[in-house]
Amino acid sequence: MALISVLQAQGTVGAIDDNLKALRSFAERAAGDGTDILVTPELFATGYAPAKVAAEDGSAIRERIAQIAADLRIAIVASTVEHTVERSAGFAANATTERRFISASLFGSDGNELTRYRKSNLFGGEEQEVFDLGDAPAEVIELAGLRVALAICYDIEFPEIARRAAVAGAEALLIPTAVPSTGDVEGGQPGHSYNAEVISTHMVPVRALENGLYIAYANHSGPGFTGLSTIASPYGNTLAMAGRDDAELLSAEFLSSEVAKAREVNTYLQDLRP
Repeated sequence: MALISVLQAQGTVGAIDDNLKALRSFAERAAGDGTDILVTPELFATGYAPAKVAAEDGSAIRERIAQIAADLRIAIVASTVEHTVERSAGFAANATTERRFISASLFGSDGNELTRYRKSNLFGGEEQEVFDLGDAPAEVIELAGLRVALAICYDIEFPEIARRAAVAGAEALLIPTAVPSTGDVEGGQPGHSYNAEVISTHMVPVRALENGLYIAYANHSGPGFTGLSTIASPYGNTLAMAGRDDAELLSAEFLSSEVAKAREVNTYLQDLRP
């Protein structure tokens, strides 16, 4: 059994020190409650504003988050900007290409970075303009007696991402997210409308159900975001959900035994045709 906590809070753009101070405070509270892994929102340390934060030094931020994890003896999932410089194929030997990714890292309770995943589905023109697509599936890592994998925000809106992780052996998906609020978008007919809140209320539990795994989905709160951070069970039930506006810390127990039982009830994985 692993106790997983989800942080919903407002990451303020241009206030890295304040954001990390808030992260430490919530991590201290979670650690005191016995949390094994704390999941935090997408680009929380920098605030979510892709064009404004794409140049930030993600390496330095990751070092500071790793220190928080080590100081408090708690594993932390955190999303940062990642820069790479790669040799350009087909050009002169010294030609290089800089790439930028939205990444998520899982830091162990000793501060070591256990895995890092690059967002493979970029949302909207702003992300697509300043970041590159990740092209590698998330690793499955065993931690606190649970096999976990990472995804980031828009990734979960594609069924292939969760299915790939489940097929690879994941029992839980840990997801930093930043869901912009759309308000109600009305269609032309009664009953034809959309609100981005359905990602938390409908889509996340369905992804959990159809893959027989837990999902911890950590969103920003405050103006411009939907809130509604969610923890879903492998049966498709919502175990915990935050409100729309306030900072909150959600927690739930994740049990490998319940994943096995859920996959016996709904045999989607074993019945999936290759």
